[in-house]
Amino acid sequence: MSTGSAPGSGVAVVAFAQSPNVRVADTTTNGIEMLVPLFQEVYAATSLTKADIGFWCSGSSDYLAGRAFSFIAAVDAIGAIPPINESHVEMDAAWALYEAWIKILTGQVETALVYGFGKSSAGQLRRVLALQLDPYTAAPLWPDAVSVAGLQARSGLDAGRWTERQMAEVAARNADNGSSASVEALLAEPLVSDPLRAHDIAPITDGASVIVLAAADRARDIADRPAWIGGIEHRIESGAFGTRDLTRSASTEAAGRALGLGAPDSVQVAELHAPFTHQELILRQALGLGSQVRINPSGGALAGNPMFAAGLNRIGEAARRIFTGEADRVLAHATSGPALQQNLVAVLEGES
Repeated sequence: MSTGSAPGSGVAVVAFAQSPNVRVADTTTNGIEMLVPLFQEVYAATSLTKADIGFWCSGSSDYLAGRAFSFIAAVDAIGAIPPINESHVEMDAAWALYEAWIKILTGQVETALVYGFGKSSAGQLRRVLALQLDPYTAAPLWPDAVSVAGLQARSGLDAGRWTERQMAEVAARNADNGSSASVEALLAEPLVSDPLRAHDIAPITDGASVIVLAAADRARDIADRPAWIGGIEHRIESGAFGTRDLTRSASTEAAGRALGLGAPDSVQVAELHAPFTHQELILRQALGLGSQVRINPSGGALAGNPMFAAGLNRIGEAARRIFTGEADRVLAHATSGPALQQNLVAVLEGES
């Protein structure tokens, strides 16, 4: 859904906070413990209190937590008094942000707080993600998530859509946002799941993130330079691998077209939710991103991939470029499901 409104006349991201992207299997860190300090951080940044938030929406997964209604426990991080207007999506919190955005656009509330969280280290993530596959034909085979991505990567290599060197270049660039990495050294690493090497795969990450949205004049009161949401579109493809071309992302292409992303350099920064190196190549092609667009200056999901918060992080990291004045128009992408099955694209803009 694209609003087509000018910056300053709709809904804006006014604050973003995220926990460290680390693997903490030897601790008891849960959603509550991760979220409480983040709520305090955005309260301090915006001078808002719990009572000022009109709507709360979260993204998480009971499958990942291993218990039913796990998101209810996380609500304890908000506090019991006063009562809140709350909702939840069983997927990445980028889709929770979409729900909150609609809530504000319809005039029901003026502010919203969106959060996502996941503790991937508590179980075997590669097997847990098999539960999102088709329950009749694919899930009973228990193909792990890395192997499914390997099938996609191999399809692209065999079709000549990309090369292993291009995949390594993606890994090196994302690593360079935090450390150094040589393409030649990466190509010399052993295969983990042919044709994927360790650097092609996002790390197991525990984490959470929070975004605050606000409407029109309220946003200007809260933030010095709000990141206005120019539009959000999301599309879905079949969950059956044999019915779609895994070497491209038709749903991302459709979402980009709906947002009017025609020119190669229509945005200055793009934060792409690509848990595997070859998926970044697919997304760049699907969105028509030119050579002048900075891709994942944060390091992207390859630097930290907290399940059910990584997509929301891409929106938050893109918004940060607006907050700081580094960019005037940015793109954020989130994905959910196997092999880029569901994709959400958002455009954010700053006032000139």
